[in-house]
Amino acid sequence: MGSPRRALSEFEKRYLDEGAVLAVECNSIDPEMYVRYNVKRGLRNADGTGVLVGLTPIGDVHGYIVDDNEKVPVEGRLRYRGIEVEDIVAGFQKDKRHGFNEVVYLLLFGHLPAAGQLEHFKGMLDACRELPEGFTENMILKSPSRDVMNKLARSVLGLYSYDENPEDISIKNVLRQCIELISRFPTMVAYGYQAKSHYYNNKSLFIHKPLPGLSTAENFLRMIRADAKYTALEADVLDLALVLHAEHGGGNNSAFALHVVSSADTDTYSAIAAAVGSLKGQKHGGANIKVAAMMEYLQKSIKDWDDEEEVKELLIRLFKKKVFDRKGLIYGIGHAVYTKSDPRAIILKEKARALAIAKKRTSEFNFYKLVERLGVEVLTEARPGRVFAANVDFYSGLVYDMLNIPRELYVPIFAVSRIAGWSAHRIQEIVSGGKIIRPAYKSITEKKPYTPLEEREVEKTQLV
Repeated sequence: MGSPRRALSEFEKRYLDEGAVLAVECNSIDPEMYVRYNVKRGLRNADGTGVLVGLTPIGDVHGYIVDDNEKVPVEGRLRYRGIEVEDIVAGFQKDKRHGFNEVVYLLLFGHLPAAGQLEHFKGMLDACRELPEGFTENMILKSPSRDVMNKLARSVLGLYSYDENPEDISIKNVLRQCIELISRFPTMVAYGYQAKSHYYNNKSLFIHKPLPGLSTAENFLRMIRADAKYTALEADVLDLALVLHAEHGGGNNSAFALHVVSSADTDTYSAIAAAVGSLKGQKHGGANIKVAAMMEYLQKSIKDWDDEEEVKELLIRLFKKKVFDRKGLIYGIGHAVYTKSDPRAIILKEKARALAIAKKRTSEFNFYKLVERLGVEVLTEARPGRVFAANVDFYSGLVYDMLNIPRELYVPIFAVSRIAGWSAHRIQEIVSGGKIIRPAYKSITEKKPYTPLEEREVEKTQLV
């Protein structure tokens, strides 16, 4: 695990304190400047819609239409390669089978596989699930991390050293790399979690090898659990979660980050690691953890979970930045694209209901439904003209908790799923991108003369 970090001297502490003040001062920009120069902050238009910067045939995320330059809310829609996600889910659930592998195939190759094609693809995934010889010990166990996403990003970069042809960006080679990464993400996440639990939480170390013939969800559950056991319902629910998180268009932060890095013609491992780093952020992949923490706070603070008045009053106080993290957000309600509904949330909510019954946690599920309804009311009343609905993060945290999945694995599970979409976007950028992505930034600094060293005076601080 390495030696402890070097302790800072008192001088270094003061230096960093004052340096931080200067760093803030020299980088702060008056918000009015963004208006003056019509800057699209966050690549968003003034009405909240995204700035159109690319095209994609992979995923379609639809939550509003623009009519006469006005944003009009509509029911949410999510399509993978043109197929409604609801239809995909209904299809494999009707056949009582898991659907994530065929969704991966669809995203990579553009069509749903026939039975024989699906079996051959599953066999290819099975053949790639184990990590290269020596990788688990040298890259994971000998250098554990407190954060599983950090370990995942480093593991992805580490695979570069185990690839005999890492720099080749021909589609055949990139496809091979992507299939290997899709197969190995569950294993790397599970082992990264086991290493973290052992070295940082003093728990026993369990390393279960992935088994051929099991689905991604089944293998993941057995690898993160000491007894390697899981129920059919647990595996079904996790498989559904993986399907719903597999792809979300090119405009989400991690997919866009992958497009940006891929446009520079870098290697696959560097591009995917960049996407992992983006997803690690609390504003992106960590949203369901914030929902779980918020709901935990609400459950402890409210005496009667059925008292709508008490629940709504606390949600209003939360919105007004008076309680919880004082950021004024009702986590899990609202979305950058979806308005009237998030199709993923609707599907996952129904599965959460079945799981809650099986786990005897229906009262908690009903409390979530109440918070969802009242949270939408609070936001709608506070922001007239806007439309709000629960997003997929609202129920995914509850689902993972009922599956007895530790909270530190919520975001890594997202990555296990989204590597499918990232891989498709990586290939798209190589095939159709062409130009390096380079948006413009306008400098607002006035011209200054250079001052020779001997003529400079100490400014603002004695240290910096």
